[in-house]
Amino acid sequence: MHTPPAPHGMEQAFRPRSVAVIGASDDPGRISGRALHYLRRAGYQGSLYPVNNKRDTVQGLLAYPSLEAVPETPDVALIGLPAPLLKQAVTDCVAKGVGAAVIYAAGFAETGEVGLATQTELADIARRGGLRLFGPNCLGLMHAASGFVGTFSSAFDERTPTGGNVAVVSQSGAYGGHLAYLCARRGIDVGYWVSTGNEAGTDVAECVHWLALQDDVSVILAYAEGVQDAGRLRAALAVAHERRKPVVFMKVGTSTAGAAAAQSHTASLVGSDAVYDALFRQYGVHRARTTQEQVDLAYACDRGLLPEGRRLGVVTVSGGFGVQLCDAAERHGLDVAGLPDDARAALREINPMGSDDNPCDTTAGWLNDMSLITDTFRVMYERGDYDSVVGSFTMLPDSPTYGEAIKEAIRKGTADFMDRPTVLCMEARPEVVRSYEDAGFLVYDDSERAVAALDGLARLREGFERPLHAPVPPGSARLDLRSDALCEVRARELLGPAGVPFPEAELVTSASGAAEAATRVGFPVVMKIVSPDLPHKTEIGGVVLGVADAQAAADRFADLTNRTATARPDARVRGVLVARTAAPGTEVIVGTRNDPVFGPVIMVGTGGVQAELFRDVATRVGAVDRDEARRMIAETRGHALLTGFRGLPEADVDALADLLVTVSAFAVAHADEIETVELNPVVVGETGQGVMALDALVVPRARTTP
Repeated sequence: MHTPPAPHGMEQAFRPRSVAVIGASDDPGRISGRALHYLRRAGYQGSLYPVNNKRDTVQGLLAYPSLEAVPETPDVALIGLPAPLLKQAVTDCVAKGVGAAVIYAAGFAETGEVGLATQTELADIARRGGLRLFGPNCLGLMHAASGFVGTFSSAFDERTPTGGNVAVVSQSGAYGGHLAYLCARRGIDVGYWVSTGNEAGTDVAECVHWLALQDDVSVILAYAEGVQDAGRLRAALAVAHERRKPVVFMKVGTSTAGAAAAQSHTASLVGSDAVYDALFRQYGVHRARTTQEQVDLAYACDRGLLPEGRRLGVVTVSGGFGVQLCDAAERHGLDVAGLPDDARAALREINPMGSDDNPCDTTAGWLNDMSLITDTFRVMYERGDYDSVVGSFTMLPDSPTYGEAIKEAIRKGTADFMDRPTVLCMEARPEVVRSYEDAGFLVYDDSERAVAALDGLARLREGFERPLHAPVPPGSARLDLRSDALCEVRARELLGPAGVPFPEAELVTSASGAAEAATRVGFPVVMKIVSPDLPHKTEIGGVVLGVADAQAAADRFADLTNRTATARPDARVRGVLVARTAAPGTEVIVGTRNDPVFGPVIMVGTGGVQAELFRDVATRVGAVDRDEARRMIAETRGHALLTGFRGLPEADVDALADLLVTVSAFAVAHADEIETVELNPVVVGETGQGVMALDALVVPRARTTP
């Protein structure tokens, strides 16, 4: 795919040749003085221009009374002024031709409408002047390799990173600083760091985009509470996917689907949080649920090794730890496959007292002969052909007696397989852990964390291997949506021509008409009340199955209309739908919801009345192709019912995938008109028998007055 150009001004912002600090304080402990202090301590080699109209020098540097007085045009301006002075400061930056500006001050959109108006004014000034703006209410940014530390975050109080391959981008400066601090404690050197704050000019997506283009970035850690521009985020993730740059994203905050949930199972099942899950899955992004998970995976990704698959070898010094690792592997979908016969024979020959399969418990005998460990690892990789091997060595590596010898033994056994991640579970002093890491191993102090990291690496690899599906542009043809709510008959009229299959049916308005229609359609029939006000007809007894003859059809017409009049006298009843009974099959739900940020979202899951009870759904953003549709179906727990569970016939998964393609394309083509499409249930027949939508709901988007 074509890589879009990098956003303007980012190079100047992250790798500036000159920096102006507007409002610079002589006190390195103040917010307006910390960035200058950090820059000097880090050995920044570019030009530094403190701007302070009350002092001749600031922290030992010549100060300038105004930005205009600075002898050159700075690449970036760090603005440490209070909010009332910022309009003039941003205007001065534009007049000077500054490439990027960082606003630290708070008191803008986060405070209410007045603050939002001020923030919008600042953003407009910057945009019209071609100034790349960061903030307001942000902690700035950093590029370690160039010594540029344009932040006041206390994460860098103790030391400044010297230049690693991990990048951090966070809406929250406090969280971003916390993440950088934890990375430093873990021995991860952060090379790029940026806080976007209120995102008046630069958002997380633009930073991810630019960072993904940098050759010295191996993994991007991102944090966001919300997204302003769905298109920018999707474009950024597409660039990361194309360049195989792992993105480990912490997206916080969930919300309900809003008012449409009252009408649609889909809307209640596909809330905002599920949309982010879908988006990240599509683009191969790993969604971290905890900060520890984010740091653990950054640590693993920083080596640049992604396993080819999920086959995991396990080597332990105790059977109990092997059980722990196997349990964790099962939870995370890793395959602790057994060894082939020749490999088992080799293990028996190497270590008769140990076990001869995967997991391999070496017992304690190897302490007298370290070559047993070397040979065991070699057999695991060479003959077991595992994609990664995890070894559990408790606290033994910390032993002055054994520690160095253990490391050397493992190193020899894995020397020919350094293209695969070898993970060690162990407890040891920091300097000992570092020595094992320097030897090429990933080290974790807990079995669950070690296996979770390998799962994350495997997910990232799998995501990179999946091609991105080209988006479908919205259609130009308009639908005839004259009503604010559409009954099932109207939904059929819209969806049928688009390719959604429905059983033969007729709408009737009298008992005699019901008897005649049922005879034409063919017994037994299904009869359903038709009303735009009753999206869930079963809740009032508005559906009757197995109507066997004409008299029964006439009687059921009367029952349905009377029942509806009693339960919902306000409902607008269009009549009764008489439909042919579908052949038996597996029931699923297929639906779309128009997310306010990302647009149409497609969903498939366990159907019928159990849809909301089991909440077993898979989701994607936008239109899907057949391959992506099949991956969606495979993600649901109900997938087993479609693939011959307990002797059931295999269902027509291809036909279901084609239905997902059809419905998602329809939703995208009419994104500005339709809020929700729901087919529930859809009956999936046996292989070759296709699918049939038994009920349909279409909710138009709310109309706005001009």
